[in-house]
Amino acid sequence: MRILARSSRRSVTATALGALLCGALLSTPAAASAEAAGPAVTLPPEGSHGFPFLAAAEDLGSFGYTEQEYFLSGTATSYAKSGLWGSDGRWKVRPSGTAAYKSRLLVRRPTDPAKFNGTVVVEWLNVSGQLDLSPDYWFQRDELLRKGYAWVGVSAQAVGVNGGLGQIKGLKGWDPARYGSLVHPGDAFAYDIFSQAGQALRAPDGPDPLGGLKADTLLADGESQSAGFMTTYVNAVHPVADVYDGFMVHSNSAIAAPISGALADTLLMPNPSRIRTDLSEPTFVVLTETDVPGAAVARQPDTDSVVHWELAGTAHGDQWAYDLGEPTVQKSAGAAAPSADCAPGSAPFNDGPGHWSMNAALRHLTAWARGGQRPPSAPYVSTVLRDPATGLASGGVRLPDVTVPTRTLTGARDTTDSGPFCGLYGARDPWNGDADPWDRHDDGDPSDPRFPATPEPILGRLYPTHDAYVSKVRAAAQESVDAGYLLPEDATAIVTAAQDSDIGG
Repeated sequence: MRILARSSRRSVTATALGALLCGALLSTPAAASAEAAGPAVTLPPEGSHGFPFLAAAEDLGSFGYTEQEYFLSGTATSYAKSGLWGSDGRWKVRPSGTAAYKSRLLVRRPTDPAKFNGTVVVEWLNVSGQLDLSPDYWFQRDELLRKGYAWVGVSAQAVGVNGGLGQIKGLKGWDPARYGSLVHPGDAFAYDIFSQAGQALRAPDGPDPLGGLKADTLLADGESQSAGFMTTYVNAVHPVADVYDGFMVHSNSAIAAPISGALADTLLMPNPSRIRTDLSEPTFVVLTETDVPGAAVARQPDTDSVVHWELAGTAHGDQWAYDLGEPTVQKSAGAAAPSADCAPGSAPFNDGPGHWSMNAALRHLTAWARGGQRPPSAPYVSTVLRDPATGLASGGVRLPDVTVPTRTLTGARDTTDSGPFCGLYGARDPWNGDADPWDRHDDGDPSDPRFPATPEPILGRLYPTHDAYVSKVRAAAQESVDAGYLLPEDATAIVTAAQDSDIGG
């Protein structure tokens, strides 16, 4: 793809990095990639549904936002490994092929230019459910809309466009009249398609996806499966493409996605795959409690360019993201939408503080990418060392839901007789004297999964009065704000919820 000049705090460093890369790539046809024509931006036809797939179900206008879809087309480059790849993430690539493509961008932006904060969050849409989903939009939605971000979802992967194992055969199958012209040549080209999406936001060739808004910061974002691709993007593609100003890697595993895009090649990836630390652009890695067992081996010390948070009492997917995203998914997919499919009578989803932490992480990353301070470091979570009285994990970022607890929140759950996605949602267990059907002191009991039986905490003893409870929540919220793990606006919401509750006494 064509590399665009851009103004940033890293111009001198980027030039030095470019010189370094030049020496490594002179013996390859890399220049062909750099000189390729930029992507063309066009408007889609109305189609049979009359709205884009994943169109927001909520009224974005009530927040001062508008939503519009754009098509993106051009010639994408695939990459192959150059030299040996190690766990340090300092991976070199060479161009390995080109192919025509046509995909789409889903854009949500402020209608009033004065509200735009200058930052665009560009999310690599997740296709684990065999269709496009936007988990980090849902996790970060409050911060995105209240602070004037633009958000762009990119259909970077082939399954989202062409379809896979699900009932909906991709965008093309969902609405052939709208999406029939789309072309995706395979996930080997997904990395460059994502680069070209960012390029189109900076200098569109055709209708402007940002509607005239001028972006000074582009943040790349990927959650879960997309975070695996984002890890590889940061380590291998970003040093060549140089499109994005910062990266959010949310809920990745220890092994990054293969540069070939072929699932089988995951076996050839370094284990663990850590984030490279020699970049000027920052990377923020955020893990939920669900993710820690599969990602802990890739832990690395925080540096000037990489920060790593692990969130106690949180889950890979949770009640917040489900409740916010499900109406949108149902609007587009209906009965074909992927389902958690948890067994009847099992514990409900984790409803912990994951979204509060993601709001804080986004604000930190935005400031960091603009030359501000690095986010604070955080302790690691232990999912093994749990408080025997509450069932809560130890360590990690600990917001008031964990430090002033009223229920057990875990990132894991019993998945007996459940579907493949159920385990991602963690579990919660209200403290009500073991009155729930899952309170059996076995694997299905989040608060006490092992014998000997330990009774659930009694809220009236923990918090003898309502005022005592609210006072503890207020103190814990302020402590989290002071530590940099919670935003003041969200602390206010947490304290208000405590005041409105009937907990205590």
